[in-house]
Amino acid sequence: MIKLYTIGFTKSPARKFFGRLTTAGVTRVLDTRLNRISQLSGFAKQEDLRYFLSEVSNITYDIEDALAPTADILDAYRKKEISWDEYARRYLDLLVKREIDRKLRIEDLHQTCLLCSEATPEHCHRRLAANFLAESRSDVQIVHL
Repeated sequence: MIKLYTIGFTKSPARKFFGRLTTAGVTRVLDTRLNRISQLSGFAKQEDLRYFLSEVSNITYDIEDALAPTADILDAYRKKEISWDEYARRYLDLLVKREIDRKLRIEDLHQTCLLCSEATPEHCHRRLAANFLAESRSDVQIVHL
């Protein structure tokens, strides 16, 4: 069984965030955010997060730009110019165009956690990405931390 996790850091204190990852047995965090250096990211700024994951939880940190939404899709959704359904459609089309299924092998993502900023997965691209990566397999369990 391949376990693929997702997590967002918004509304989560560092202790709880790192605790969830450690308790789940995550070995790698794959950052899927478009903007990884914003001051609003707090402890989850790219370089800080790389350090904390390694030192606090012995977890590897990697970036996968191909899983990030484009600025125009994200901005249109945040400004309420497009619905969630339209955002999801455009994002999934983007993953197909980027040939994510060729770039990332689900077998290599066991115990990996897709990271973004949204507090919950319901309206977040990390859930869409996880489902997209797992859709052709029956032996993938997606866990939203």
